[in-house]
Amino acid sequence: MILKKSNPVDYDVLDIVKKRWSPRAFAQKDISKDDILTMLEAARWTASAFNEQPWRFIVAVKDDSQKYTKLLNCLREGNQGWAANAPVLMLAIAKKTFSNTHGENKIARYDLGQAVSALVLQATELNIYSHQMAGIYADKAKEAYNLADDYEAVTAIALGYLGDIEQLPDDLQAKEKSERIRKSIAEITIETDL
Repeated sequence: MILKKSNPVDYDVLDIVKKRWSPRAFAQKDISKDDILTMLEAARWTASAFNEQPWRFIVAVKDDSQKYTKLLNCLREGNQGWAANAPVLMLAIAKKTFSNTHGENKIARYDLGQAVSALVLQATELNIYSHQMAGIYADKAKEAYNLADDYEAVTAIALGYLGDIEQLPDDLQAKEKSERIRKSIAEITIETDL
């Protein structure tokens, strides 16, 4: 069963915001190089402090099993099982220092998050779904990719087309079928008269 979800929004937002969700079941269908580059292009044009653009992405496609396995091994075991079905895995990395002053960039993770958000929304526009994962081994990634000390692996992203949820274990099928719930606007705003 291919499950499609839509966000039950209270206000009219962009269709790609309503359509975006994080599935764990992916089809065995490749993502074209052009689509991968289009997603990265969206990330490239994200705003950043002082135009630093502190985001970096490691991209692994399933067709290159050696590179794919290398990135897959940076995921925590709970994510490896289902993420191994995604045709593309990415590792999102933040450069923690400014290039010109070498001083600490305290909002590098914030800027990386914006870039990932742009990438994910572009993916959604292309009918490609994503699942972002905090469950990574940052130390393994640092070693596997020989990352300099001022680079930090922050999150991983599985990308692909919707697949049959019945390929997943029962506990993950239940998560896929669960209702989407978000806090209300009143709960996420402070001292507002809206």
